[in-house]
Amino acid sequence: MTRTAAVSTAPVIRPKRTRASGLLLTVILVGQFLAILNVNIVNVATPTIEADLRSSGAALQMIVAGYTIVYAVLLITGARVGDLFGYRNAFLGGLALFTLSTLGAGLAASSGWLIGFRFAQGAGAALMMPQVLTLIQRNYHGAARARAIALWSAVVSGGIVSGQALGGILLGFGAGWRVVFLVLVPIGVLLLIAGVKTLPADVERGRGGLDPWGLVSLSAAVLLFVVPLVLGRDLGWPLWGWISMALSVVTFGVFVAVERWVTARGGRPLVSAGVLRAPGMRPGLGVLLFGPATWGAFLFISALHLQNYLHLSPLASGMMMVPCALAFAVVGLGWTRLPIRQQRTLVPFGYVVAAPAYLGLGLADGGGVTYAIMSALIGAGLGVQVAVTNIATERVGDAHAADASGALLTVMQLGQVIGVATVGTLFISYEGTGPPTMPAAAALAGLAVLAGVCSLFLVRRRATKLG
Repeated sequence: MTRTAAVSTAPVIRPKRTRASGLLLTVILVGQFLAILNVNIVNVATPTIEADLRSSGAALQMIVAGYTIVYAVLLITGARVGDLFGYRNAFLGGLALFTLSTLGAGLAASSGWLIGFRFAQGAGAALMMPQVLTLIQRNYHGAARARAIALWSAVVSGGIVSGQALGGILLGFGAGWRVVFLVLVPIGVLLLIAGVKTLPADVERGRGGLDPWGLVSLSAAVLLFVVPLVLGRDLGWPLWGWISMALSVVTFGVFVAVERWVTARGGRPLVSAGVLRAPGMRPGLGVLLFGPATWGAFLFISALHLQNYLHLSPLASGMMMVPCALAFAVVGLGWTRLPIRQQRTLVPFGYVVAAPAYLGLGLADGGGVTYAIMSALIGAGLGVQVAVTNIATERVGDAHAADASGALLTVMQLGQVIGVATVGTLFISYEGTGPPTMPAAAALAGLAVLAGVCSLFLVRRRATKLG
């Protein structure tokens, strides 16, 4: 790709913060929380869905996984839609689609309708989510931006942790599976009303077109990769899944060739090479692939271990994750108070803490206080991912904020899918032969080490820029 797409690192004149900025942040982060919550909230409801709708095993898989598949495939597209039609319009449109489809899911009369509404929920979330980070990048600057990104990352992680626990609480009232969807509808409506009054008007839009060939090739590559990873474990890793993942590599190569062709013709590619050349983006993407892979897999196997092996209820297993979530929040929200030099040291140190804590978790398979301490150390270690997001995007100009948001969110989502598929499969393969946590814990520690290695390049690049 040519150098004409490079990101400028010159100072950018930015608008002043407005008095509405606090409410703006609340609206977009609550919308994000609803989208993340829906990844896991349906898990505990699958037995009652199966009984009520007489769903087949394949239908249940798609009810659970359909949301994640569509969401992962359309994230970068959602970012570009915001660039073209306005971040405010894209966020509100995604929120409206998400809210309407959530209502439809709660009223679905059959498995087919529920699957369709889950797909629509995923599309709404993919349209809404990239705008959150983009709006933060464009409306918050300096220390305010660092705090906003810390809250953004805390909400992402909190939504993941909260989904299963909240599902267990709601089902505990005996209202049936529909309540896990319907309870979110009034929240979505209130957010829409507040968002119309709060979100800033877009002054720039329609830059460079949609890049349809890049959109098609990237969507195909992600789809070919994500579908077998999401469904493969439950289907016994069939041959078609391996073929699909091999084709995804080829299709991704096609996508790279398409993007070079678009750039050479003077067009605007779906993922600009200039964004990837911004200081910190490439090592940041590496960290945000391996770090979330450990996080997603840890939450997945913890739910299985605590409920299936230790026989805790969904609510009790969710409460066991509270120390982890609190430690994540403390580090994620507090890192900006450190001097710049210590901030750089904190990032790789976090993974130094997380890797042995994962191994310790494998030894603490009986639960109790030791398990809680290890999970808290994991949360504290992974809390540095908030700093990673901030460092990776701090040199990306406003004009490329949407491209950076789409790339970061897609890589984070793919990392979680990869972690759940690989480490989750390893965990399940050892079930029935004794405590299955140690092999999975060793794999998680290895992923944390990879994230730590990538973070060394990230902080070294930042140290060079800061002198």
